[in-house]
Amino acid sequence: MKIKDKDLEKHRVDVLKALAHPSRLYIVLRLAEGEACVGDLTKEIGADVSTISKHLAILRDAGLVTDRREGQNILYSLACGCILDFIHCIDAVPLPGNAGARRRPGCGVARTAR
Repeated sequence: MKIKDKDLEKHRVDVLKALAHPSRLYIVLRLAEGEACVGDLTKEIGADVSTISKHLAILRDAGLVTDRREGQNILYSLACGCILDFIHCIDAVPLPGNAGARRRPGCGVARTAR
């Protein structure tokens, strides 16, 4: 595997790990609706400020969210809106135990040539 390929693979894993927590997934979906500050997300999720800040840092480090200062607030927004396409694709995956899961066609999103 080439170094460039290894870097890309690591980045993909980092993004997937960032999404692999219920609160962080909620934050991504929430930010798709519009900007929010830590205080807003704290109230909505029901966690303390330091926990939400850590989740936002993980999402920011993975490149999924961005921030900007407005007065004393830091507002967070979704940096990569196309991640929602991936999340919707996940929603199309059949639930375990679904009798038709093995025969169900893919989500219908065309694959691009590599």
